[in-house]
Amino acid sequence: MASRASQFAASSDARINALITPREHGAWGLLLVPLATGGAVGLLEGGNFLSLIILAVAAVALFWLRTPVESWYGNGVIRAQTPRERRLVFKVIFCLVAVSGFALAWLFWNGRNRELLLLGAFAMLAFIVQALLRNLSRRTRMLSQIIGTMGLTITAPAAYYIVTGALNREAWALWVANSMFAVDQIHFVQLRIHSARLNGWTQKFERGRSFLVGEVLLVIALIFAWRLRLLPWLAAAAFLPLLFRGTAWFLEKQKSLVVRRLGWTELGYAIFFGICLVAGFHVGR
Repeated sequence: MASRASQFAASSDARINALITPREHGAWGLLLVPLATGGAVGLLEGGNFLSLIILAVAAVALFWLRTPVESWYGNGVIRAQTPRERRLVFKVIFCLVAVSGFALAWLFWNGRNRELLLLGAFAMLAFIVQALLRNLSRRTRMLSQIIGTMGLTITAPAAYYIVTGALNREAWALWVANSMFAVDQIHFVQLRIHSARLNGWTQKFERGRSFLVGEVLLVIALIFAWRLRLLPWLAAAAFLPLLFRGTAWFLEKQKSLVVRRLGWTELGYAIFFGICLVAGFHVGR
């Protein structure tokens, strides 16, 4: 009886956690790494640290809000059904709305940081388009992830702007760099998941031709960005480990896919990329 009770409690806790906690663990990196890189580049120019912290609180609260709202309205993976679940989900929604509301009120006090409204509108549009594409067809699922990523990585120029007060070419370059990195990561992770049982160059090439084309286009885009002085050479070089691991996969022997390990590995690439990107902008300046 005790064993059954503990199993029931564990399953209940897992359900509650799924109702209120974002399930897209990789999306946390897509949100926070751009925010950290944009903020770090701005702080190295002598910006405002407190504003960055407030922006981070608002961004995390708004991102977290999506899961309990979907659970409340039944648009998510699971729906709040019992009165207890609905009360809990409502409390979480209320707390997150309050936290994000206070943070945004502080950021916009006395008409400050108005350009954030433009960035927020873009992010909202991206998430709406993502939802439409996700429900349209299986073939548009990956495109919907890419569009959603564009909305998440908007935290890079937002953080740079909130710290420095400038929404300039450097801010947009940070967004483009973070977006290109994130899109490559999404494409690679999807390729690995759907190619876990493939073996040999021929099978992998058949499945991953579009990914290789994307790698070539990424290299071309980086060369143009460097030549046009949109990206410092060290910032462009931050993509090299990503390009290497994507190409090396086609030459590897078949091995079992451990999704959790893949996630941690990609997080490591993202952190290394962020450090190199910040250093590239700082040294290149």
